[in-house]
Amino acid sequence: MIEHYEINTAGRDLIVGDIHGYFTRLQACLDGVGFDPAIDRLFSVGDLVDRGPESRLALEWLEKPWFHAIAGNHEDMAIRFPNGNMDAENYIANGGGWNVANTDWERIQFADAFAALPIAIELETAGGLIGIVHADCPMSTWGGFIAELRDPNISKSRRRALIDSAQWSRARIESSWSGGVPDVRAVVVGHTPLLQFTSLGNVLYIDTGGWFPENKGGNFTLLDAATLQPARQIEG
Repeated sequence: MIEHYEINTAGRDLIVGDIHGYFTRLQACLDGVGFDPAIDRLFSVGDLVDRGPESRLALEWLEKPWFHAIAGNHEDMAIRFPNGNMDAENYIANGGGWNVANTDWERIQFADAFAALPIAIELETAGGLIGIVHADCPMSTWGGFIAELRDPNISKSRRRALIDSAQWSRARIESSWSGGVPDVRAVVVGHTPLLQFTSLGNVLYIDTGGWFPENKGGNFTLLDAATLQPARQIEG
């Protein structure tokens, strides 16, 4: 449910918003900021697949030792579809046509890989702990959220409700609530596509449409965990 990473003492930690099957574009952005896979790490807020032409590359990227992702709502759909818990027409409308066209074995391969992903990542930085989750922290404190996810005694319905909110909720941004999450340095999320990096209190929204069509003006935000600002492109 949760993965915890200590401070990267050798290089940088970057966090990227929703990828949605555009791994070539993402690699170009990483090259543009001088990402060094020997010492740097890249954390993903989830939604690796659907909408773009390269969803199949998700499994290849998950094998990279420097790439660490959580499960977003599109991973949730890919997990549910082989079990008959996702309507095919709705799935296709949300970009899942590539997976609907897969063989049963291929669908299970993706579902198993995505089911192994955490719901949340905790990342230590010199400035304090950063929480990474796909859509939102569904409780008033990060510690309370993590404690419930780890609690073996909570009911299945309560656990499912927490996960659903963490992967699907837009309540905070739709209400423009800027109260934040008080017990962490920041919570970094994606899920809600925006044209620019946005914050509500210490909740940072980094899905800036790197997967948008080229005429829509989106781009990938690579958030530097040390500064909580987008990494700068290298000139020349």
